[in-house]
This record gives sequence, C-alpha cells and structure tokens, in this order.
Amino acid sequence: MAGAIASRMSFSSLKRKQPKTFTVRIVTMDAEMEFNCEMKWKGKDLFDLVCRTLGLRETWFFGLQYTIKDTVAWLKMDKKVGLDLGEASGGACTYLIVEVKKQILDEKVYCPPEASVLLASYAVQAKYGDYDPSVHKRGFLAQEELLPKRVINLYQMTPEMWEERITAWYAEHRGRARDEAEMEYLKIAQDLEMYGVNYFTIRNKKGTELLLGVDALGLHIYDPENRLTPKISFPWNEIRNISYSDKEFTIKPLDKKIDVFKFNSSKLRVNKLILQLCIGNHDLFMRRRKADSLEVQQMKAQAREEKARKQMERQRLAREKQMREEAERTRDELERRLLQMKEEATMANEALMRSEETADLLAEKAQITEEEAKLLAQKAAEAEQEMQRIKATAIRTEEEKRLMEQKVLEAEVLALKMAEESERRAKEADQLKQDLQEAREAERRAKQKLLEIATKPTYPPMNPIPAPLPPDIPSFDIIGDSLSFDFKDTDMKRLSMEIEKEKVEYMEKSKHLQEQLNELKTEIEALKLKERETALDILHSEHSDRGGTSSKHNTIKKVPGVP
Repeated sequence: MAGAIASRMSFSSLKRKQPKTFTVRIVTMDAEMEFNCEMKWKGKDLFDLVCRTLGLRETWFFGLQYTIKDTVAWLKMDKKVGLDLGEASGGACTYLIVEVKKQILDEKVYCPPEASVLLASYAVQAKYGDYDPSVHKRGFLAQEELLPKRVINLYQMTPEMWEERITAWYAEHRGRARDEAEMEYLKIAQDLEMYGVNYFTIRNKKGTELLLGVDALGLHIYDPENRLTPKISFPWNEIRNISYSDKEFTIKPLDKKIDVFKFNSSKLRVNKLILQLCIGNHDLFMRRRKADSLEVQQMKAQAREEKARKQMERQRLAREKQMREEAERTRDELERRLLQMKEEATMANEALMRSEETADLLAEKAQITEEEAKLLAQKAAEAEQEMQRIKATAIRTEEEKRLMEQKVLEAEVLALKMAEESERRAKEADQLKQDLQEAREAERRAKQKLLEIATKPTYPPMNPIPAPLPPDIPSFDIIGDSLSFDFKDTDMKRLSMEIEKEKVEYMEKSKHLQEQLNELKTEIEALKLKERETALDILHSEHSDRGGTSSKHNTIKKVPGVP
C-alpha cells in the first residue's frame, strides 16, 4: 500500500540569487532518491512527479502537505510551487505523506489498546509474511516496537503476553500480501478519532477557548480537554461557505436553520492556513466523489488488472507451496512406512527364531515324557505280575495270610498309583505333542509373514498432484485581508446521499472487526491498571460505555445549536 510508506521530500534553492530550480529528496523505507525541479512548476506538476517516483497509481486518494512553523497546509495544485515557498520560512519546506504507524506509536493519534493489538498484527504480517510456527517462534517480536508505551504501561502484562495476543491475530492473516496487510492497517487506522485531524486553538464569540479540527470529513469543534469527541461537526457536504476577515473566521452551513458559526484565531496567518487546509481537504473530498475522468478510469482499470495479476501470481505460488508441502508429507510418510516395515521384519525374524527354539525344546521334552511313560507302564506291569505271583502262593498261617493280604493291598495301591501316574504322564505327553504342533504352526505363520514383508512394494503408487485532477476546482477570491470560499448546493445535496450510502456500507463491513476488538478488550480488561489511565483513555471508555463506537462517521451529524 503506497499510502502506508512514509516519504519525506525537502527542497532548497540551488542558487540563492537565481532560484530557478530546487532539489527534491525522497526518502522511503526502501530507497532514497534526488532529482531537480523547476520553480515555475505548479503544485500538480510536483504532485505528479512524486506519484510517478513512488509508483503510486491511486493518485485520487492523496494530496501533498507541507509544514510552515510546525503547522501543516495543503499544496495548491493550480498555483506555482514558488508561491508556497515564499510563504514558508527560509524559502524551504517539507512535503510529507503521513506515516501513520509512527504517529500512533508516538501517541500523536490516540489508539485504544484492542485496536493497537490488531494494528500490530497487520504490521507484523506486512513485514514477515505468513505466520510459520517453525520460523516465528516465541520471542521473535521482542525487538519490534509495535504498541504505544501508554498501552503497555496500562496493563499488568508481560512482553510475552502481548506477543502471544499479537501472534494469535497475526496467524489469522495468513495469505495476505504485504500491500493487502498495509491496506487493512490503514482502513483501521483511518477510523481512529484523531486520525488525520489538524487542531488549531480558537475562541468563539463569548471568548471561550476551543479547538478547531480540520480533516477529510469536515470541520469539528472540540473542548480543549477532549480531542476525541467533537462538540459540533460541519461535514464538507453541509457547508455552504467558509471565509475569514482579519482574525475572524466564519462557517456558513448549507442548512439555513443552523446558525452561522464564527470564531477568532490569534493571528491572521493561522486563518490563512485554516482556509488552505479546508480547500485542500474539500478538494480531495470532491475528487473522490465525482465521476472519474477517462484518465482515472484507465488508471483504475490498470490497477484492477495489476491486482488480478498479483492475485493469480499469489495463487500460483500458493499452489506450488501446497504441492511442495504435500510432496514432503508423502516422502515423510513413505520413510515412516519403510521404517515400520523394517521394524516388522526384524520382529518377525526374532519371532521365528523364538518359535524354532520353542519347538526344539517341546520336542525334547515330549520325548523324555514319552520314555518316562513307557518306564512307568513297564513298572506297572511288573507290579501286576508280582501281585499275581503273591496271590498264587499259598500261605498257611494266619499271620502269613494277614501279611500277604497287607502286601497284596499295598501292591494294589502301588499298582493303582503307578497306573494313575502312567495315565497322567501319557496325557502330559499328548499335551506336549499338541504344543509342539502349535509351535510348528506358529513357525509356519512367522515364515509366511516374513515372506509377505519381503515381497511387499516399498513405495506405493502415487497419483499425480493436480497440479488528474478535475478542472472544476471551487473558486475562491482574496481581497486584502479577507477571503471567501463557496460550495455548490447541487453538488452538496448529491454528496449527502452518497455519504449516507457510504456510511451504511461502512458499518456493515466494520461489524466483524468491532466484534474482534470487543473480544480482545474484554479479555485484557481484568489486567488494566486504572491509576495509569490517561485523560484520553478515560474519555474513550466513557464514550464506549455510552454506546459509542470507534467510527468517526457517527460524529458527523447536524446540530441545531453551536457552542
């Protein structure tokens, strides 16, 4: 966004005796350039030169300001630059396209804490590009100046806590190019109450000290202690005439029911500067709302084509980036699967070895058990034979008979036990044979799995990734120490309708943004240090509590009376 680039241009006479040329020096964030200009040039010539040098296409949004003794004034497009040089002290002056970020950080423009965080996130997006957690790690904003010191001191929050909240919004801006991020920054900044307002100390007819604010929307009257909310506003489309005579300045509204507002300034020069600012701001106000000339239409068409080209380029780069990321993910997945298959093969080999060892042990144990069963069976047979032999032997005496019966009983018990032991051993041998068979079956399955792993393809098939200014400038006449400036009623009535339409569209677009700001405000409110609030903080809070919003459009309204 060209409007977000701060450019400072200064010039001075090359020859004091014959000031026919002057040197213009342009300093931007990226470069510093110098070139010579002729003193006979008009303001439009210098403005066009600056726009070409900066590559500024949307020239209808901009003008040039210069500083005279710490007071800014608009360059007149239809007058020679030398006339303005004569008014500037020392014959030199500075031309400036405002660096909004610096004004907010220096607290020349009041910005609420929640809006400061959102603006900081867009500034980070413009500088660093899309958020990448692997690159933008904790502490990467430690050396950046992103928030006004007033905001930092107002809350019990560490730099890490501020960075966390800025980064949270920064991550949501993914996909926005630098110019888009800067444009969003300006859209938010331009809605701040003090943005683009030049203040002058004045007194009304009663002698009460007031502040006059001049900006792109109109003229505003403020209490000296409250620069946020004007007491009365005069939009440009509702002003019929502005003029001054000596030190008295007069504002005549288009609506004759509203009283004429008059005030006095301390010096005649201030009235001249106020009128110059009014003419410059009103000129920009009219240019932005009139039908575009053929040249402007062509420039806008070129701007749209350039924007479309950049959008296509960003989409192409995004697709390429996505394809690279998908290829990297596929590669990582293949490597992971290959490692997994290697691990499975190793485990299968180990299982096979264990199965073989178990099978050998079971076979050996089954053989031993079978031999023991045979031995027990043989002993049982021998016991049976001994029992039969004992029964066949005749015992004549009772003692011998009793003893024989006892021995027979013992032999029967022993034979029964040996038979049971033999049967148990036989069952154990059968179980061992079954375990041996299962072990061999496990060995077979392990070999089969190892064979499947060895024959499985290492890389699965991959599907290809689809991959000039209008001539009718309002006239004004200077006679002696008086000057008057008139606006056309027909233009103002048409502009009033357009502005109302713009307000409705603007409020719809800013609804989501306001919800974001309110969410952050609620989140950090508990950490606020009330004793550190400035007068502007208190005024802004009171305005919000009364149901006000941050939109400056709400302050532009008709007021039946004047202070």
